[in-house]
Amino acid sequence: MSNKKNNLQKPPKVAIIGAGNLGVAIAKGLATSLGADIIWLCRRHLSKIEMLVKDGFRLSSDVKEAVLEADYVFFCVQPQQLPDILDELKGVLNPQKQVLISTLAGMDSDRIQALLPHPFPIIRAMPNTAVAIGQSMTCICANDQVSPQAITQVQEWFGTVGEVMHIEEEHMKAATVLAASGIAFFLRYIRAATQGGIELGFEAEEALKIATATAKGAASLLMVQGSHPESEIDKVTTPMGCTIAGLNEMEYQGLSSAVIQGLKKSFDKISSIGDS
Repeated sequence: MSNKKNNLQKPPKVAIIGAGNLGVAIAKGLATSLGADIIWLCRRHLSKIEMLVKDGFRLSSDVKEAVLEADYVFFCVQPQQLPDILDELKGVLNPQKQVLISTLAGMDSDRIQALLPHPFPIIRAMPNTAVAIGQSMTCICANDQVSPQAITQVQEWFGTVGEVMHIEEEHMKAATVLAASGIAFFLRYIRAATQGGIELGFEAEEALKIATATAKGAASLLMVQGSHPESEIDKVTTPMGCTIAGLNEMEYQGLSSAVIQGLKKSFDKISSIGDS
């Protein structure tokens, strides 16, 4: 009985295929709860990640070696690379033992399944680049082969690198736009605010610091207090004040409609390349 208990407590082993910026960031997040020594990182050219050996990660340029003992296999590669990788792994991947996790924006679970010889548990995860500092907004979805326990496990892991939300696969395109592409959209506003600050007399570094800290504070108000954006705006917009004057001019110039139309344009683009 004690052996059985020990097996249940044994942490799952993980392989990450594609140890680029995203793959390494995920690995570092997982290592906080799993430990690095049970995480395999796979990349064709190991020289770019060899410094991770000192952190305890196991490295390999051979995908078969990396996934052989893994319980969860992350694919953090380009969509065009996946067919060849899965073909190389035929006879190695085991649907009874392993859960596949894809971070590919351009392939839904049905398309991934079509590349596999047997039905597999497949989870799709869409983090954003803030995963590198543990501040990602990650949306995940799962096919019917995935157990509730596996979903919970993956949610917990992505919770180590930011916020996580379990959604239906039909919303993954929208999640890609709002969360992954959304990083760039918010950064463009910060860039514009910085340029405006320079016009108002600040040095570039000063303007950037003010803009970024203000953006962080605005987001934190909503996340910490659970309030609505408009209620927080109302607290700042006094009658005949400078804030309402600026907001009205931004709206006159199309701020809200530009953001909404930009999101819709991104959604149309990702829909046209076949994501689901």
